[in-house]
Amino acid sequence: MLSRNDFVFTIGYDGPAAVVDSQAKRRYGDLSTGELAEKGLFRAAYSSAVYSKDPAELAAVVEIYNRIAGASLTVSSPLDRLFGVFPVDVKRSIAL
Repeated sequence: MLSRNDFVFTIGYDGPAAVVDSQAKRRYGDLSTGELAEKGLFRAAYSSAVYSKDPAELAAVVEIYNRIAGASLTVSSPLDRLFGVFPVDVKRSIAL
């Protein structure tokens, strides 16, 4: 299983390995889910909420997204497709 920061900053996959944005990971890796969303890093914030499996974090990301983007999404919206984040079981990462 990937670490939280590797999962949050994964930008793609190369076979059985996650490709991780190491610059973003270094710069934003210490931020919480809510802090990522407040900075407009919605994909990373959504990834963090998915990784935590905490419904409150997911609801917070949706609320912040709606406020900033002027949208009206709900937790039951197809957020996986919107942000391009799907839980994938990989054990290795490649840092770019």
